[in-house]
Amino acid sequence: MGSLVRNALTQLKSKEFRDYLMSTHFWGPVANWGIPLAAIADTRKDPSFISGKMTFALTLYSMMFMRFAWRVQPRNLLLFACHFTNTCAQLTQGGRFVNYHYLQRGTATAESTEPVK
Repeated sequence: MGSLVRNALTQLKSKEFRDYLMSTHFWGPVANWGIPLAAIADTRKDPSFISGKMTFALTLYSMMFMRFAWRVQPRNLLLFACHFTNTCAQLTQGGRFVNYHYLQRGTATAESTEPVK
């Protein structure tokens, strides 16, 4: 266990790791994490505020950048994880949008037209 910790500390102190921390390969994905975090936070808000067009655009955007992060050399797994998370969050929001605007609407009008007993 001690050698594992020692090796990890040695790796963290290396010039390669410091160079990675000072690169766009690191800071680009870190800045991008705001998008999926906001989408995840929005899953608790009322679905009437969801923009279907924006949700669709952000889903496509993240799917394209997920592919880019996988194909670029060296692979940018931090960027891939960010856009994978955002794709999942946007698909969740898209499902909530469809449910609210297209599926529940028919149920709500059917319930409101039933006679009161």
